Amino acid sequence: MKYLSELFEKNRVWSLSQIKEDPEYFQRLVKLQAPKYLWIGCSDSRVPANQITGLNPGEVFVHRNIANVIVHTDLNCLSVVHYAVEVLRVQHIIVCGHYGCGGVRAALDGQPLGMIDNWLRHIEDVRERHAHLLNGITEYDSKWAKLCELNVIEQVRNLARTTPVSDAWKSGQELMLHGWIYGLQDGRLVDLAMSARCREEVEQGYAKALPGSGD
Repeated sequence: MKYLSELFEKNRVWSLSQIKEDPEYFQRLVKLQAPKYLWIGCSDSRVPANQITGLNPGEVFVHRNIANVIVHTDLNCLSVVHYAVEVLRVQHIIVCGHYGCGGVRAALDGQPLGMIDNWLRHIEDVRERHAHLLNGITEYDSKWAKLCELNVIEQVRNLARTTPVSDAWKSGQELMLHGWIYGLQDGRLVDLAMSARCREEVEQGYAKALPGSGD
């Protein structure tokens, strides 16, 4: 093996350990993908969906991008949502951000980073929309944490407006959205109270989370 041989060795050890623990593990896994959950999270390597939720492979469908952003022109994300809703028939879509998100920090600071600035502009829009709230927070880390939360709340609202979710709700399909955030410092998930089974519940949750905020 010429390149990254250490990773292939780790893979070999892991594969053998799985088979030793459960001889039918891979045979069972290859036949099954029936997740109840779609996880839309950050690409940050410290936030692996399966591990922090205690779920096994095959139990959660995952899409990740920088700062867990849902954009109406992002065909990658929308295709994942469509497949999860229409084909896999997931029952829950979880938008999960995390405290200490570097993408959110860059948007908070307005620091130019190059190509990624085009993507982070979506989070800068969140920052500007809620400037009245953020400007009232003087301590930097608290302001950063609040923008991480605000970003999740806004992305759940964006998700509710996508075609796959709207169509599922119109057809009566059982589908619930959730907004969570993960703490790197303690490994715990926090519910941001944005769970909803319909567009009206999304708006109600948004109004409670951000009183006085509108479009």
